[in-house]
Amino acid sequence: MSLASLVPQVSAKAALLTALGGFVIVFAWFWWSAIRRRQGTERIAPTPTEYAIGFVADFFDTLGIGSFATTTALFKWRGLVRDEHLPGTLNVGHTLPTIAQAFIYIAIVEVEMPTLVMLIAASVLGMWLGAGVVSRWPRRKIQVGMGIALLIAAVLTLMAIFDTTTGGGTALGLHGPRLAIGILGNFTLGALMSLGIGLYGPCLILISLLGMDPRAAFPIMMGSCAFLMPIGSTQFIRKQSYDLKAALGLALGGIPAVLIAAYIVRSLDLYYVRWLVVVVVVYTAVHLLRAAAHEAPAAAAPESAG
Repeated sequence: MSLASLVPQVSAKAALLTALGGFVIVFAWFWWSAIRRRQGTERIAPTPTEYAIGFVADFFDTLGIGSFATTTALFKWRGLVRDEHLPGTLNVGHTLPTIAQAFIYIAIVEVEMPTLVMLIAASVLGMWLGAGVVSRWPRRKIQVGMGIALLIAAVLTLMAIFDTTTGGGTALGLHGPRLAIGILGNFTLGALMSLGIGLYGPCLILISLLGMDPRAAFPIMMGSCAFLMPIGSTQFIRKQSYDLKAALGLALGGIPAVLIAAYIVRSLDLYYVRWLVVVVVVYTAVHLLRAAAHEAPAAAAPESAG
């Protein structure tokens, strides 16, 4: 890369990181204002278990395994969050740790800035439209949606275990029809994030299939989440469609985990961890779908009585 082409790349990256910093400030102010309004009316201090879940989930998230499926399984195992509050809690609680990841990977991993910016913008638009819908969904619809989302996450994790995707290429950007496919794909993944389907696994597969270097997926997927999660999370916060205490545990436990994973651990053999995630996630998905099936007669009873 010549010096002449490097300067615009660096300037665009600095502008993107500056914009991300602005998102941090706005989101932190918005959430803190909401927290202050709820202080004194409920217990908001996270438990050690909620801190630990945030640490574990975001530690592996930074290494590319994803946090949504892991967090959902742990929440369900401990019975910490009501089913209808799961999507909001995942998005709100993991926002700040994900932004920390984005700062790190956008700064250190090479990717063409037009591709990065356009794919991020597409995911943000998808999340904005999706969160407005999901935050109004009733409990049973959330259970069904989360159950299906977790099964999809399990399939994607199995694909990573068996390496069923292509190995990817060497390109650092997308152009022409491949760029259009990438934009449409990331828009869809952003919309699905509002339901609790993590973006990391699908984005890594999408980037690889389009011929990009799989390492370029890290700033794309983490940058996408860092920009779209504050957008979607403000809707969950505004409608109080999340568990505040659990979300605080995720955020406060997750940020130090990101720094440890990115700067100290850097890489880890995740083979057995992925298998554990698959088993736990499938169990949790079945549990949610069974709960939705049991709620169906109860939901229909008032209608028939009327």
